[in-house]
Amino acid sequence: MTVLGVLQSTTAYFQKRKVESARLNAEHLLAHSLGKKRIELYLEFERELSEEELAPLRELVRRRGQGEPLQHLLGTVEFCGRVFLCDQRALIPRPETEELVELLQSKIENPKSKILDVGTGSGVIALSLAGALPEAEVHALDASAEALTLARENATRLLPGRAIEFIESDLLLSVTHVYDLIVANLPYVSAAERQTVSREVLRDPDAAVFGGPVGDEMIRRLIETAPAQLKPGGWLALEIGLGQSEALLPLLRDRGYHDVSARQDFAGVTRFLFARYG
Repeated sequence: MTVLGVLQSTTAYFQKRKVESARLNAEHLLAHSLGKKRIELYLEFERELSEEELAPLRELVRRRGQGEPLQHLLGTVEFCGRVFLCDQRALIPRPETEELVELLQSKIENPKSKILDVGTGSGVIALSLAGALPEAEVHALDASAEALTLARENATRLLPGRAIEFIESDLLLSVTHVYDLIVANLPYVSAAERQTVSREVLRDPDAAVFGGPVGDEMIRRLIETAPAQLKPGGWLALEIGLGQSEALLPLLRDRGYHDVSARQDFAGVTRFLFARYG
């Protein structure tokens, strides 16, 4: 089969199995299996592929058709202009979290800020901020030792020589420092929503997706405990789930935070909360 023929047949296969962005997935997997860039495929549409070239692609296509995330098959994900390692050890970063990083960069006035990323996963928030703010002191925290190992691997690849402190802790229980900014993209899906989330999301670690019976339990715990680890006037920044702002905004105000605000993501969903303390 030619390159174009393989792309067309793979796209049709993915469409039957309800894979979103079927053509894009086909292009990524074919480029990955051939060791090429996607754009290079367009220059080789008429090239015949050998059986040796097709064999590894078939296995990738089969796994993607069964719901294995594209990012796990590629082993990487692009986030804020950097390519991060990505696998089953941590949540696949979502585009909304890139929006959060962009918003934070506009809020951080002190380039030497001390920053804590809670629930760092693969390290995308911590490392993106560390890359954008070379003088900042950045700490990355997660309860999962496996996720922290992945975050360290990304730090070594993407920011060699940059000092990042990694902390294994259940939220802030093991934290002794105080920070100018605490940012968190914690699990916010409720247990009751398990039947409604995509099969790809179910390949992420449960502990990185499901926050409890309601969904916002971990976020509430962080709101309660963060003041002790914030410098006077320090920021708390949160990514939250659909409809959770109605309960979390009053909670922030009740716990003594000020300059409390909410921001929508590009889809118009209230996704980010910001508040200062002290």
